Amino acid sequence: MIAIMGSGAFGTALAVALAADGTPVFLWGRDPEQTRDMQIRRNNARHLPNVRLPDSVVASSELDTIPAKTPVLLSIPTQQLRAAVNQSKHALHDHPLIACCKGIELETGKSPTTVLADILPKSTRAILTGPSFATDIANGLPTALTLACEDKDAGRALQQALTRPNLRIYGTRDTTGAALGGALKNVMAIAAGAVLGAGLGESARAALMTRGYAEMKRMAIELGAHPDTLAGLSGFGDLVLTCTSDKSRNMRFGLALGRSEAFDQKATVEGIATARAVHSRAGQLGIEMPITAAVVAMLDGALKLPEVMEMLLSRPLKEE
Repeated sequence: MIAIMGSGAFGTALAVALAADGTPVFLWGRDPEQTRDMQIRRNNARHLPNVRLPDSVVASSELDTIPAKTPVLLSIPTQQLRAAVNQSKHALHDHPLIACCKGIELETGKSPTTVLADILPKSTRAILTGPSFATDIANGLPTALTLACEDKDAGRALQQALTRPNLRIYGTRDTTGAALGGALKNVMAIAAGAVLGAGLGESARAALMTRGYAEMKRMAIELGAHPDTLAGLSGFGDLVLTCTSDKSRNMRFGLALGRSEAFDQKATVEGIATARAVHSRAGQLGIEMPITAAVVAMLDGALKLPEVMEMLLSRPLKEE
């Protein structure tokens, strides 16, 4: 059995993919009415209405029924992860925990796996990340992800448990690099969307993605990540997907920002809090991250996009 905590679009998509071969999958949601509806109607009308839940998926709002040692995938936004796990730690203490969120906690500057370590320090912890959209996974389209776990043997076991014909899992022990790649690319996606939204063109977006990737590597290496991790699925791969598709909420938010349009306040845009957390941490460490700083300035209303572009383009010339 595999358990998934979080019945949003991504959690539901993972449930569909992992249950496709008949594997029992427990899908938890905090809303009893929603999970009852999912169990009866066999779909997630709120988030993935056109995708049928396989018969081996059980939707419920009760976590205590999960058998001990069952891997639990935590498909919960980063800023809500600590509260959700704290509330359910009695039910999660003897399970391997796999974070499926991409961000940095705003109040502490910590990654998802570090948040889990704060709450359940004796647990096996991992993070699943990489270039992926819920609709692609749910529809069985080929997707490759990175699973990072410091415990080599536990990581291999989880890799085997989660791999499916159309869902290929690559393993690494670099949880820092995997977490930062997934988090920082959301900041760059906001910037890329703003560039396009303002009508600055594809060439400007390509330049921004390239320099944004350099920022991602600078911070990740400073915090102890391996450079090769950022060149993989959790870094470069996710950066490309998120900065080039309007399926990405971060990209769409950036487009709205560049056009000076309103954006759905209910939508989870992980890059907003992550940008602020990263900007603060970069300042403490003395890491130069001009694109991240520019995104924060736009979010705070301190600068408009034309002023941001002038600031970035007037920076001192340097070797690449």
